[in-house]
Amino acid sequence: MSKLPPRDEMVDGQGNLRPHWRGILAGLADGAAGSFGEAARRMERVFAEGVTSLLPGEVPGVGQASWRCDPVPLVLPAEEFDHLAAGLTQRARLMEALLADLYGPQHLVAEGLVPPALVYANPAFLRPCRKADGTASHPFLHCYAADLLRAPDGRWHVVADLTSRAGGIGHALENRRMLSRALPGLFRGHQLRPLRPFFELWQDALQHLAPQQRAPGSDGPAVALLTPGVHHRLWFEHVLLARELSCALVEPGDLSVRNGGVFLKTLKGLQPVHVLLRRVPGRGLDPLELDGGGMGVPGLLDAARHGTVKIVNEPGSGLAEAPGLAAVLPALARRLLGEDLLLPQPETRWPVDPGVLENLSGWTLHPATGAHGQGVVPDALDLAARAELVSRIAARPADYVAQQALPASVAPCVQGDALMPHPLRLRLFLMQDGSQWHILPGGLARVEAEDGSTLAKDVWVLHQDNARIAGPAAQRQPPLAIRRAAGDLPSRVADNLFWLGRHAERLEGAARLMRATLCRLDRGPLLPHEVAELATLSRCLHHAGLIAAEEQPSGAGTGPLREALLRSVQPSGAVVEQLGQVGRLVEAVRDRLTADIYATFTQPLRSLLAQAATVRGLDALEALLAEVLRYTASLAGVAAENMVRAGGYTFLDLGRRMERAQSVASQLHFALAQAPARVEAGLRLALELCDSVITYRNRYLGILQPAPALDLVLADPGNPRGLGFQLRAIQTLLADLGDAPLAAAAAALLAEVEAMPPAILASPEQAAATTTLAPAIGRVEAEVANLSDAVTRRYFALLPAAQALGGQMEAAPPATAPALTDIY
Repeated sequence: MSKLPPRDEMVDGQGNLRPHWRGILAGLADGAAGSFGEAARRMERVFAEGVTSLLPGEVPGVGQASWRCDPVPLVLPAEEFDHLAAGLTQRARLMEALLADLYGPQHLVAEGLVPPALVYANPAFLRPCRKADGTASHPFLHCYAADLLRAPDGRWHVVADLTSRAGGIGHALENRRMLSRALPGLFRGHQLRPLRPFFELWQDALQHLAPQQRAPGSDGPAVALLTPGVHHRLWFEHVLLARELSCALVEPGDLSVRNGGVFLKTLKGLQPVHVLLRRVPGRGLDPLELDGGGMGVPGLLDAARHGTVKIVNEPGSGLAEAPGLAAVLPALARRLLGEDLLLPQPETRWPVDPGVLENLSGWTLHPATGAHGQGVVPDALDLAARAELVSRIAARPADYVAQQALPASVAPCVQGDALMPHPLRLRLFLMQDGSQWHILPGGLARVEAEDGSTLAKDVWVLHQDNARIAGPAAQRQPPLAIRRAAGDLPSRVADNLFWLGRHAERLEGAARLMRATLCRLDRGPLLPHEVAELATLSRCLHHAGLIAAEEQPSGAGTGPLREALLRSVQPSGAVVEQLGQVGRLVEAVRDRLTADIYATFTQPLRSLLAQAATVRGLDALEALLAEVLRYTASLAGVAAENMVRAGGYTFLDLGRRMERAQSVASQLHFALAQAPARVEAGLRLALELCDSVITYRNRYLGILQPAPALDLVLADPGNPRGLGFQLRAIQTLLADLGDAPLAAAAAALLAEVEAMPPAILASPEQAAATTTLAPAIGRVEAEVANLSDAVTRRYFALLPAAQALGGQMEAAPPATAPALTDIY
């Protein structure tokens, strides 16, 4: 075992700064950042404003994002990177040939070059993916990645091969974007190889993978990225990749197999999908053939066999990631390629031999057929744990593999206002276009900080003089038909946008009700009409689920009501829950929102929740509610000004209008359910809740009468907070969707509501007639709820996922923020 100290990436063996590092450090220390610490703080701010404002599965305001990027990049000279590119290209070819044999004729097993225990006992070996005629799909690998460490001898060693999904490439791209945004001066004077051409080539290669036989008149190959969903720890990367590669982001429930083809379920119907870039484990692709715990798309493997869809990487490609195979890779390279490996790898022993068990120091132990991870470092175990490990391995030595523990090189990282060396691990990414492999001229580096947290580093590859930047040749595509409808929107996305609109409006309605209540609680002794108004508001609060029945004002006073309003902004309170619902739904539709819309939806959430945590009295609560109302107003404004009036906006606005119609109807129902002598107080409250007091005063000079007040809050087509305005908007949106029956139902409700003010005006006793409207308005609320249910059944209802008989359901992945350790 080597006893050499770890190599320092920044200095050479004589303690001199390497040439390519001088400009980097000068730019950090003397540039606009002013200091190393200020550069790090800039990076933190940029990430907080964009990438990590809400991470997958994170409840807003709870916990902190775990993805951070150090401002000091890792710099690779052109010659060194080109050597890595050649070695990893060779390794990718080797993995392709290995998988083609193991899922095909299996000559390597028959010849004894690959032990059967590393194949058939491996859970990543998917038997249904091996063809009966002994052939295998080609290409088996479309993407490949490798983890590398630089050993003390200065050479990069491959410590892991990633042949299944190779996560992290989206993070590498975003690190570059964030660094250039936070520290643009750092890039001046450096000729870097750009990342963009790689993704252009990748997009072009995915198009070429599509089956040649497609439906006549189709627009061209349809490519989709298959993600486990918003709760997956790498959801954000999936969003980034889908955008960068211009492909649809779909979940298993969005897809259906019909007549041997794979289709995306949209509002317009089934749309064909020709290429699936999967980010779902191979075992979770098809519940009819694989035990994926109910995940996946039933019949997907059968469609892939018949050539109607291409899945990349091929299901089962994770087999080549088995740590035990590293022990035989040098021999396999000579057998399959006729070449020796260009890049070294740590010494690997499989099965674990007695010599290793006698002295575990300097080794790392891994499951022989498991996924690559950090492994077990025996030197870090106490005596009892180490003895137990030795006993377990001695009993089943073939279940484990021992890999030489190499001390990683160290790279400079910002710590405080200084640079400190930290161990570094590098991941590089490759993609093949059908004829050759291409490597991303950058990558994802990871360093471990002193506090145990993980930092990313942008990876810079310096340009060679006179090097050309090559991109893909233009493809000839059939002319695209012009479309302006919302039909291509996946049903799941429409569902999430609809409920995003509803929860945002529900949050606003809660804030308005609570603020109106607080205004009366702050007035001291209440007048009789204010007592009646407070009682009405309490019924509205209870109906909205904001307070319990026993917390409504009674002879005991308003103490319970005050406490209930304060509890609503505690971590389990109704207002905080609504903020959380908005945050979760924004994440679910993140791929449909521009950066400006996403930032407007997400950035204020943390400050709102931080402010809610400090609320101790009614004054602080009122200030918070004012901020909530400003927040919901900004959501409506940015959506109205930045979203195209089709597709996503249609359902977002439909959800808002449905929720506001129900809310206004319920509030008017309670406000008008008064004795005729008190109807004036109810009308004043109705105008206040519909934010129409000033408009009424300007029109009628403060003379309050039932008919004009009801016309303003019920039927006025120009009042955006009136009930009639919501019903008219609902009718228009449903008509835009081409849904004549539901649009007619909304029109009938609108006609009923518009007829109410003229009927009151014609009555000789307007006050008495007004009180009789309360039940009718209550029925309107119920009919709007029925209309919402009809929209859900027509556009969003999906069949439950199919599952193989006897399959075991797996627990949903934890809703935690993704750390870089998850990527590795």
